[in-house]
Order: sequence, then structure tokens, then C-alpha cells
Amino acid sequence: MNLQSMFRDFNPGKLIVWVCLGSFTALLALRLDGELDWSYWAVFSPIWVWKALVVLGALVGNIVWLKNPQYRLEGQSYIQYRALLISLGLHLFLLMFEVLAADKLENHRHAWVSVFAPLILISIVSIAACIWAVKHDRSFELELFCSVNLLQFIFIALRLDEYIRWPWEIVLVPAWILLCVSVVAVLYSIIFAGLLLRMHDVNPDRRRTSMNSAIGYTCLVAPLLIFLITLASKLNGNTSATYTSVVSPLYISYTTLILMSFTTKRANQWWFGLRKDVCQFLLGVCPLLQEYANISYSLPQDSRPSRTPQAAEAGLASGDNKRDGATSSRRLEHRVVVPALSLEVPD
Repeated sequence: MNLQSMFRDFNPGKLIVWVCLGSFTALLALRLDGELDWSYWAVFSPIWVWKALVVLGALVGNIVWLKNPQYRLEGQSYIQYRALLISLGLHLFLLMFEVLAADKLENHRHAWVSVFAPLILISIVSIAACIWAVKHDRSFELELFCSVNLLQFIFIALRLDEYIRWPWEIVLVPAWILLCVSVVAVLYSIIFAGLLLRMHDVNPDRRRTSMNSAIGYTCLVAPLLIFLITLASKLNGNTSATYTSVVSPLYISYTTLILMSFTTKRANQWWFGLRKDVCQFLLGVCPLLQEYANISYSLPQDSRPSRTPQAAEAGLASGDNKRDGATSSRRLEHRVVVPALSLEVPD
């Protein structure tokens, strides 16, 4: 149980995003099924929480940036600050789309084309944002999602306003294309992981990483494919399934994305003006967590490969039995993950 990788790679922003989206999906499905009589403004409450945290974090980060010019000389502060501004702008346009969508569902006062207009604008701007992120080695999941779905957003808006009367299977053609590419990538990762398992000279960590990637991508893409198939059938009126059952496969994908938030790239350190990872900030605030993070536990392996009598005799001659006896007991290892605090006890 080693917490070093979690403290190094955990991205709390993505964790908040997927939890909020999962909660919103459940509330929206229940509202469409008539199980809830809440207004759509209340149904969108997880989305408002997500956007409030984004705006508050960016506001605090800008205040710290303006009041402390000396912080701008630290490493890649300028690049991270620009990434913060780009992300804030995209989230504000996304918030505009969500407000218009909630108002449309509640009051029916707008056309869907006008509701999707901010989302279409985001998709166009996201293309330039993706190029900038690749150039500066920044993560760009939201920007990539918006840019590749530009045509899909246009089709959905035109279909909801009945400018086109295509079946939903045809309306979702851009999504089918993206999923087909994703399925090919998943199959490649599975084949690659299987080949590495058969190669005994490959590093075990590399085999484990490839297997985890194959499982993660499968649990991410397969539920999305099932969701789109059942959603298209539901919208066409070909099934009597509830929206709750239609969105149920999405929770496998949400769970996978939540787990991936612990092994992803670090978040922007200018959110809330922390200038460090959130885990490092919490470790500094709570000294007891520092002591816990500096401890890792290693348990012995129960199964060992059997040895031939010749190998056993060779091991006995070289003192191998002593080493086996020393490693068979449970041991406690201390690894320095974060700077430990020194505690002085007064006389």
C-alpha cells in the first residue's frame, strides 16, 4: 500500500468533474422518467457546483497572480497561468450553454440552435486550444472533446429543432465514427497487453501497466457504445426502456474515469492560488498525513516457483536459504515521499 504515486499523480479537478457529471446524469434521467418533479434548475445543481468551483478557483488564482509578482518567476508559471485563463474561458462558454439548456427545458423559450451556439463556438476555439496545449505539453481533454464533436453538436441542434428529420442513428454518425476509432485503439491495447504477457523477458511493471491500460480503455469505451445504441433506440421510440436504464452503462465509464483521475497528469497549480499540488498542500496543512504518506507496506508473496533439487543444493551452498527466510517475514519499509516534519518535545 504505497501512497507515493497517488500523491504525485492525483488530479482532484477531474475527480470533481466526473462526480458532478455522474450526479447530474442520474438526476436528469430520473427527471425525464417522471420519478422526480424538480425543476430543471435544481436538476442542474451538480453542474452549478462544478462551475462555481471553477470560477472561484480561477478568481483566487488571478488574485494571487496579481498580488505576488515574484511567483511569476517560478518554473512554468506563465504557461500554467495562460492554461488557467484558457480553461476558464472555455468553462464560461460551457456555463452559458448549460444555462440556456436548463432554461429551454424549463420554459421552452429558445430554439435549440441558439442553445447550442455557445457549444459550437467552444468547439471552434478548442481547435486552437488543442494546438497550444500540445505545443506546451498540457492536458486538453475538454478541448479535444469539444473540437472533435463540432459536427455532432450541429446535427443534434438541427434534429431537436426538426430542421432535419433523420433517424437518430444517422444523427449520431459522428459519434459512431469516433467510437469506431476508439474500439480499434482498445483492440490494439488488448492485443499489445496479451503479447507482453507472453514475453517473459519484459519488465513486470511494463506488463502490469499495459494490462491496466487495456482494462481501463475497455471499461471506458464499451459502456459508451452500449449507451449510444440504447439512447438512439429510445429516442426513435423503438424501446420502452426508461432513461435510467439507458444511462446505467455510463456509470461504468464514470467509475473508470474517477479511478483514472488518480493516475493522470498533475492539475494546474494556479487553481485557488496554491502553487503546488492539492495533495502536497493538504500534507502541509495536516502534518499527520505527512507521517502516514512516508510509510509503505510490503507483504510477502505466498506462492513461490518450485525449484529443482540441483537448484536447491546450489542455493543452500550460497546461503540462499537464509535470504529466503529473511524475506518470508512481513516487513515494513519507509520511503520518503514528502518532507517529514521534525517534532521537538519540550523538557
